[in-house]
This record gives sequence, structure tokens and C-alpha cells, in this order.
Amino acid sequence: MTTDTDHDQPAHGPGSPADRPLALITGVGRTVGIGAGIARRLAASGWDIAFTYWTPYDDRMSWGSEPGATEAISQSLAEHGASTTAIEADLADPDTPARVFDEVEQRMGSVTALVMSHCESVDSGLLDTTVESFDRHFAVNARATWLLIREFGRRFAAERGTGRIVSLTSDHTVGNLPYGASKGALDRITLAAAHELAHLGVTANAINPGPVDTGWMPEKVREQCVRSTPLGRLGTPQDTAHLVDFLCSREGEWINGQLLMSNGGLA
Repeated sequence: MTTDTDHDQPAHGPGSPADRPLALITGVGRTVGIGAGIARRLAASGWDIAFTYWTPYDDRMSWGSEPGATEAISQSLAEHGASTTAIEADLADPDTPARVFDEVEQRMGSVTALVMSHCESVDSGLLDTTVESFDRHFAVNARATWLLIREFGRRFAAERGTGRIVSLTSDHTVGNLPYGASKGALDRITLAAAHELAHLGVTANAINPGPVDTGWMPEKVREQCVRSTPLGRLGTPQDTAHLVDFLCSREGEWINGQLLMSNGGLA
């Protein structure tokens, strides 16, 4: 059962500029996360922001949930002039995507860009993945992506050529089977949207950001990734956010139906 928790931070009154578009970003649960970085970058570029988060996921991860994160993220967006709304949403529930869009439309209006940075990620391989875990990964990473895109396509009402879909993916599979397999399905769903939503003038792209340490990396993994990257560093949320910002801009319209590697040349 999904629990929706409201954290609205209006940055504009009734006289808000009509030309400030609205982006819906999923998976914005921690201030150091990629989702939060994307939200801040888009807010700075003139977008209003609706975002989702799911505290029970962070609670069962090694890093734990971050008290006050939703309020801090909302405040940082407001400092860039963005109106914001936050919805706690369990994307494993197939009814959640439609409810999220209902809530966002009621509070803020129609969505112009859908950016999906949510995930289920629990390390396990071929021999030790449970059926329950496998199904949860596909429910969150693949099915929810499809349902969110479907709602976006059904409801899209902005000017032709302005609509954007961006999903974050991964090619990690060894020892991370259900995550990698479900992210592979996410790729195909996202790229299908570039063609099936062509009549709306909506672009759809997937980004593989490579290794971005947002608190999950053991030191051994960190060292290995740094050694394997020509630039000699890990990715940052800002690296991904700049690419999402470009894809969501007018200048990014010609990039469509692509799986983009944004990983510093990781071998």
C-alpha cells in the first residue's frame, strides 16, 4: 500500500511565470543522491519540480534513511525559484504511477519531463537471488518505468517537441543479477517510447552514469572503479545532472532513442 506524504514548498504565488515547465523526478530520497542532483540542476535551469521518494527502501539499505532530506531538497529547489511538491511513493505497487501523476497534476499541473532515477538494488547472483527479490526488482525497475511512461504518454499536454523522458540505467550484472537484468528491461521500455510517443514529439533516452558513489561503495570497489576510469575519478551526481539538463533543454531535442554512456570512459 502506497503512503503519500506531502512536502510542498511553493516558490511562486498565483502569478508564477506560465512558461516554467514541470519535471517529475522519481527516486529523490537523499540529498547526496543522483536524483537530488538532477532536481537541483533542472530547478536552476528554470523547471518546477515534483519528486518522489520511498523511505522504507533507504531504511533497509546499508546507508539508511536521511532524516529531513525531503525538506532540505525542497528548500534547495526553492532557492532556485522552483515550485516543488514531494510524494512518498512505493513504486512496487502497480497503482502508484497513476496516483503520483494524479497528485502532481492536482497540485502543479501537467508534466513536461519525466526523469526516472528510482531503483531497487540488492546485490545477489544467479545462485542466491530469491524469487521474491527478483520479482521486486522487476516491479520497481521495469514495470514501474513502463507504467510511469504510459501515464506520461496518456496525459502529455505540452507543446509538441518539448516533452522529455530520461531514465537512469546500469549494465552491472555479475553478482547483481536482478538489478542488471531489470535495468536491461528498463532500457528497452525507455527506447520504445522514442518511437511509440513520436506522435507527441516526445524524446526518450536512457543514461548509464557509471559508478557514482552516493554512499554505497565499499573502499575496494571505489579503488577499482577509479583505476578503471581514464579520468581517474568516480562520477558525481552533478555529472549525470548536467547531461539530463541538456537532454531536457530545447538544444537536446535531436538526441532521441539513445542509450548514453556517461561514465568517464570506464573500461
